[in-house]
Amino acid sequence: MTANSKSITYFVTEDWYFCSHRLQLAVAAKAAGYTVYVVTHVESHGAEIEAAGLNLIPVNLSRRSKNLFVELIFIAKLVRVYRDIEPDITHNVALKPVLYGSIAAWLAGVPAVVNAMAGLGFLFTSDRKLARVLRPVIRGMFKILLNNRRTVTILQNPDDIDALCSRGTVNRNRIRLIRGSGVDTDVYEALPEPDGIPVVLLASRMLWDKGIGQFVEAAGILKRGGVVARFVLAGEGDEENPGSISSDQLRAWHQEGNVEWWGRCSDMPTIFAEIHVVCLPTAYGEGVPKVLIEAASCGRPIVATDAPGCREIVIDGQNGMLVPVGDVEALVVALCELLQSPDSRKRMGQAGRQLVIEEFALEKVISETLDVYGSITK
Repeated sequence: MTANSKSITYFVTEDWYFCSHRLQLAVAAKAAGYTVYVVTHVESHGAEIEAAGLNLIPVNLSRRSKNLFVELIFIAKLVRVYRDIEPDITHNVALKPVLYGSIAAWLAGVPAVVNAMAGLGFLFTSDRKLARVLRPVIRGMFKILLNNRRTVTILQNPDDIDALCSRGTVNRNRIRLIRGSGVDTDVYEALPEPDGIPVVLLASRMLWDKGIGQFVEAAGILKRGGVVARFVLAGEGDEENPGSISSDQLRAWHQEGNVEWWGRCSDMPTIFAEIHVVCLPTAYGEGVPKVLIEAASCGRPIVATDAPGCREIVIDGQNGMLVPVGDVEALVVALCELLQSPDSRKRMGQAGRQLVIEEFALEKVISETLDVYGSITK
């Protein structure tokens, strides 16, 4: 495939997220002939983006700002960026970039727009007042912005497609299903189980909606019941998210001794080599959680909630176990079963590895996304 010297702009809120979820896609787009621009807030990964041969355009965008004047100024700046670089495609990633990037693309006359949402997130799944108030507003804006002829929205699971199509928010023919952001199976290779006490890992942003509280409660129940295991939280809070868990709370849990808090971990293949089971009891609006794809690729069994996104990568009884959302008792039973059965862990780990190779490998996701670019610019 050649892109005939077309250009593409990726608009993502944070540079770290771009590097972890979209950098390899952007490099593949460059290799296919696109001139690639990355519009993002730059904190610590700017050099990595530029070293990949991509054109970096730093911007400041708060995911939590409610100041309408500030937001309008940002959109105006984004319009100027698009007018200056004149991309053939803008690829917006996550809710706020989808909204602002689509508005700016329309005002700047960008010919084609690709919108990618890794789950419907806080606004579509939370019962908090802010989410309930904003949800109908966002639906209305989606209906205007996402149904244009040269616009395609990429979603990661069928539940999200149904959620946006069932109420007429987005026409189904404007949506493409691409399951996750892909995992390099050579980097996340199949790993033998480590020796020693079994370790259960929950790696995520530290948000209440990710099921962190239920995980901590389950760890306490299992330890009091005599189960010998270690329970680890890996990740940090997210100040931009209303459901963030404070560092003080995470440190307090660590000091209590039922769970260990390792903080943010950047070398996940090394982390997976040290653990036995991966757990994500989330109630958040997931796409397909990347950490679960990575875990399965490394041959680790998974315990997760029977929720959108998780059930895409976890096939109950084959490569992991699904439990009802918010059900601590079911979570305890599932974790206990895997902790006490090395044979089940091995069997499920092998099945998960095969599933990732067949359905979630990075090259598959990249190919499907480049096909979307090609179809929308014809």
